[in-house]
Amino acid sequence: MTFTVAISPNRVPFQKNIWVWLFLIVFSVIWISTFVGTNDYNNWMLENTLTVLFFLFLLVSYRKYQFSDLSYLLITVYLCLHVYGSKYTYAENPFGYWLKDYMGWERNHYDRIVHFSFGFLLAYPMRELFLKWVQYPAKVAWVLPIEITLSISAFYELIEWAVADIFFRAQGDAYLGTQGDIWDAQKDIFLAFLGAILATTMVSLLKRIFNLHDNK
Repeated sequence: MTFTVAISPNRVPFQKNIWVWLFLIVFSVIWISTFVGTNDYNNWMLENTLTVLFFLFLLVSYRKYQFSDLSYLLITVYLCLHVYGSKYTYAENPFGYWLKDYMGWERNHYDRIVHFSFGFLLAYPMRELFLKWVQYPAKVAWVLPIEITLSISAFYELIEWAVADIFFRAQGDAYLGTQGDIWDAQKDIFLAFLGAILATTMVSLLKRIFNLHDNK
């Protein structure tokens, strides 16, 4: 059993990829537990709409395009963080409250953790997508994840506004989870942007230190 760090030219059939099966099982168990344990099913459905679309994309794309096992691990961690937030709503997340008390913070910062994780955990898979799937030049594949993280984060804030203020006003406060911070959207965008910059910088440094190339 091997753990690949880059996409292999010989694609591994889904049923034979033990790591992907492990990630799928772990995520499925956590995902189901968040649905069973939530006290706000309407909010859970709203929060997981994009999760379902992303999950379907990963399933449909697997036969033709495969991420590395490392990328699937990073994606799994991010999705688990996201669905765990949807169980209680981000603003009422117990882990966020624990951090608030332990660190002496003024608010529940779980939503900020997930926004940062969006950039930090998904920048590498995005880089891999552009480098291996689309076959963009290496320099472009480094820059695009940062730019796209910034764009998607801003677009997601627009979606939140539309959902909360136009389509599902009854779920607005729970869905937004701003906790009274008028700059919540801007801070969320910045944290995702910062996460992507840190991730790409760390990967770049590791490649230089260990003399790794993009085809490894």
